[in-house]
Amino acid sequence: MTSTTTSHPGSVLESQAPGPLKPPGQRRAKDRRLGQGQLGEGRMAALLLSPTAVVLALVIAYPLISAIHQSLYADQTGIDADGFVTEGETFVGLGNYLNLLTGDAGDRFLNAFANTTFFTLTTVSLETILGLILALAMNRAFRGRSFLRASILIPWAVPTAVSGLLWRWIFQSDGIANNLLGSEILWTAEGAASKIAVIVAEVWKTAPFIGLLVLAGMQVIPEEVYEAAKIDGAGWWRQLGSITLPLVKPTLLVAVLFRLLDALRMFDLPFVLIGPGKDSVETLSMLAWDESNQLRYGSASAFAVILFLYVAVVAVVFVKVLGADVTGTKELRLARKKTRSQKAGPAS
Repeated sequence: MTSTTTSHPGSVLESQAPGPLKPPGQRRAKDRRLGQGQLGEGRMAALLLSPTAVVLALVIAYPLISAIHQSLYADQTGIDADGFVTEGETFVGLGNYLNLLTGDAGDRFLNAFANTTFFTLTTVSLETILGLILALAMNRAFRGRSFLRASILIPWAVPTAVSGLLWRWIFQSDGIANNLLGSEILWTAEGAASKIAVIVAEVWKTAPFIGLLVLAGMQVIPEEVYEAAKIDGAGWWRQLGSITLPLVKPTLLVAVLFRLLDALRMFDLPFVLIGPGKDSVETLSMLAWDESNQLRYGSASAFAVILFLYVAVVAVVFVKVLGADVTGTKELRLARKKTRSQKAGPAS
């Protein structure tokens, strides 16, 4: 005897069947409400950020516009029609910028530009290598790790002017450096020795900055990843090249970018350690300061504008070419895309 199973309304099979699709009008209304909600969130975000935008406009936009305007003028002294001496500012257009490429001012500018680039590339490269080594050392579990982390932070916490005075005492003719080397090198005079002194002091002070940021990136790497690599037979070097460095790359790029922008504006350390007016260590910031100190505000503003453009170009190239996610926009886009897909899933 055979039995036949019939499906009745309200049975389990019918309850598991997908419901009817919503009409297009309801879907459009839902999308419209979602768009209005996102628009409201955008307006609220703009309202909350407006005080910060006003402050940035006052401390960044206004000085920049003022510097550009000042760079188009030059202080000149002359004699009027009555034979009296007159002083004032004269509009020279791009004259201050053209003077950067000719004569003694041009030679001094090119020297400062070369020094700035050399110090930036050298110090940031050494700081990146040393900072990565420090991060790897601080990330390992051993007795005294907390003391090591605190001691590494000390150079970064010391003010730059104090650090310059400290290293000036070390690099004196009868200082610790010459006693250890058994020589009498004039570290704070003109020449290659002064460049080495600035590089050593700068790397000592700022390498912990990169080390601490890279350490923060290492702390978020799951331990299960390393355990799986050990099971697969990967050694320490293989784990470093295949796991650690790729996963800390975003943090490392941001740290290197910050250091690049800071090194391009180098002023206080060579100023205190070596002194002003030294061609071997004069940077663009020091050159702009010297021009303003001589009351040549037009040329000083031109130097400052050139330095600003240099820093801006380096930042844009670094972000576009190497993909440093400074503002977190990549993560924000991924989060928004994930949210949209989750909202669109039930509707479809």
